[in-house]
Amino acid sequence: MPDLDSVADRLYGLDPGDFVSARDECAAEARRAGDRELTAAIGRLRKPTVAAWMVNLLARERRDELAALFDLGDALRSAQRRLSGSDMRSLSAQRRKVVAALGKAAADLADDHGRHATESTLREVSQTLNAALADPDVADEVRAGRLASIVENSGFGDLSAVPLTLVSETSDDDRPEEPAPASERPKTSGKRTAAPKRGRSAGARDTTEKAARDKAEREARQVEVDAVAAEVESARASVEQARSAAGHADAELERFDREVADLRRKLEHAEQQRQFARRAVARAKKEVTSAERVASAAETKLVRLQNATR
Repeated sequence: MPDLDSVADRLYGLDPGDFVSARDECAAEARRAGDRELTAAIGRLRKPTVAAWMVNLLARERRDELAALFDLGDALRSAQRRLSGSDMRSLSAQRRKVVAALGKAAADLADDHGRHATESTLREVSQTLNAALADPDVADEVRAGRLASIVENSGFGDLSAVPLTLVSETSDDDRPEEPAPASERPKTSGKRTAAPKRGRSAGARDTTEKAARDKAEREARQVEVDAVAAEVESARASVEQARSAAGHADAELERFDREVADLRRKLEHAEQQRQFARRAVARAKKEVTSAERVASAAETKLVRLQNATR
């Protein structure tokens, strides 16, 4: 008997319209196996909304693109902690592009699975993606691919116009030490010694965070490239499909043209036959009339002869 995780993975990959019946079947199977706890747990699994199902599709079929979204969220949180306005504005613009590209990918996936996404559903998908970008816990839920409903965004919001000031990060170890009392200062020969370099740990953190931002931006650009490439591929497929349909329509038109031409020839032949038949009917009627006159004259003559012989 499968465990709850495997059952949930399978159920939340199904179309919402198939969820309830499949869940009931799984619960019945657990009940037959005598596992009451699993039966109850399966019964508590909620049917996903269409928007949640679309996000689950992204988690299952667009993992790399979602990873770029999560990396971008890490970079945004790092920039927010450092109060770096320029980084936050740049990353916020990247965020909008990545979320839009993922929304388009979700709509395409839904279409591939036989569902057309409405505008309101796409807005709910974007809300959930923004929430995952802002909150690591939500990101983990999205990554698992088992959402039952959308998640509202309460994170970064629109940061493109935030006039923040960069503040250097200084750890306790990097702060200048308080000067020791004169009585506690070591005696020196009067020569100056080189002061230790400050801020090395802060510089290392800046380098690491810049590398993370660069990686997030590269992955975000790659998501855009992949989305556009998918659009191009879809457009090409549509062109090929349209060409195929046009070729089929041309063949059908030629077939109907041949049928029409054949029917016209048959109609012309039928018209000729009808004319022949009309003339034949006219001749036959004349012959009938003539024969009737001959018969009438013969009958009259016969009567006259019969009367003469009496």
